[in-house]
Amino acid sequence: MDEVPVDEVPVDEVPVDEVPVDEVPVDEVLVERRNGVLLVTINRPGTRNALNRTVAETVAAAVDELDADDELRVGVLTGAGGTFSAGMDLKAFLRGESPAIEGRGLCGITQTPPRKPLVAAVEGWALAGGFELVLACDLVVAAETARFGVPEVKRSLVAAGGGALLLPTRVPANVAMEMLLTGDPIDARRAAEVGLVNRLTPEGGALDGALALAGTVAANGPLALTATKAVVRGSADWTTAEGWARQADLVAPVFASEDAREGAAAFAEKRRPVWRGR
Repeated sequence: MDEVPVDEVPVDEVPVDEVPVDEVPVDEVLVERRNGVLLVTINRPGTRNALNRTVAETVAAAVDELDADDELRVGVLTGAGGTFSAGMDLKAFLRGESPAIEGRGLCGITQTPPRKPLVAAVEGWALAGGFELVLACDLVVAAETARFGVPEVKRSLVAAGGGALLLPTRVPANVAMEMLLTGDPIDARRAAEVGLVNRLTPEGGALDGALALAGTVAANGPLALTATKAVVRGSADWTTAEGWARQADLVAPVFASEDAREGAAAFAEKRRPVWRGR
C-alpha cells in the first residue's frame, strides 16, 4: 500500500473505515501449518490490520498451539494486504475491547512470548501496537518498503504496550531513545542497520523470506531451539554467575536427550537427523 505520513495515523490505533459486507474477511486471523511452521496472519486489511479483541485472542491461541504441538517448531507472524499492523482498533477500543491479554500483554505475546522461535514478516507499516508485536518476535524479515515506529509521544502518550521496554533490548539505547522521544518512524534499511531487521527483501517478498528463514530454523533440533531461546531471552535479566547456572539447568536435558544422540549419529553417518523432540 502507499505510505501514509505517520502524523495521519493515530497513536496505537487506526480509524476503521466502513468496509462493504462482501469485503469483510471471514476470519480476522488466518492460521496455517506449513512443514513444522505455524503461519499466523492478521487478516483485517481494510483496517490496516488493526488489533481488536478477536485478533488478540486468536493470535494468543495460535501461540499456545505453537508451544503445545511437538510437530510445530517455529511460528511466523504477518499481516495481510501489504501492511503488518498499524496498531489498536479505535472503534473496538471505544466499544470497550482491548487487544491486551491479561498477564500476557498485547495479543498474548509482548509480556510472555512463546517458548519456540517466532519470526515477523513485515510489509508496509508496523506502528505502535503493530510495532510492539514485531518487538515480541525473535527474528524479523522486512520488505525494503516497510516502516517501523512508536509515535505515541506525538499524542502525549507512552509506548507502554512493550515499545518503551522492548525496543532498548533490540537496538542501541540511543537509537531506541530517539525513536521513542521523537515518535518518528524509520525505514527498513535503517532498521536493518541498527539490528532490528535480520533480512531485507524486495516489496512483497517478506513472507517468503520469513518462511525460508523459519524453515532453516525448523530443521534444527527442537529441544535445542527452545533451550537456546530461553538462554538468550533470559540472559538480559541474569547476573554473569546466575547466567551460567541458569544455562546449565536449561541445556542439561538437551545434551542428555535422544535428539542429541541422533544429531551426533546423523553427523557421523552423513545423513539428515530425524528429530523426536525427546
